[in-house]
Amino acid sequence: MGKTPDMTSKRAIDAIRSRNARVEADKAWETSWTRRLIIAAITYILASALLVWIRAPQPFLAALVPTLGYVLSTLTLPFAKQYWLENIRKK
Repeated sequence: MGKTPDMTSKRAIDAIRSRNARVEADKAWETSWTRRLIIAAITYILASALLVWIRAPQPFLAALVPTLGYVLSTLTLPFAKQYWLENIRKK
């Protein structure tokens, strides 16, 4: 028995819906505060470890600099993206 056009179309639509769900989940993860906080924590731990290893003064305080830099960069990027989409991409 061959495939009917309706079954092929249904499978194609199901595949598109499945892909869209994956893309939406990936986008939600990329913009989530959970992801940002995990990366900030890892950044702080690694920066602290490096600063302790090189015997920098106040390593735990100094490790806040790259961590806060990362967090601040994630806050400003949505505004930059919106500007880019509206002004630069159109050209």
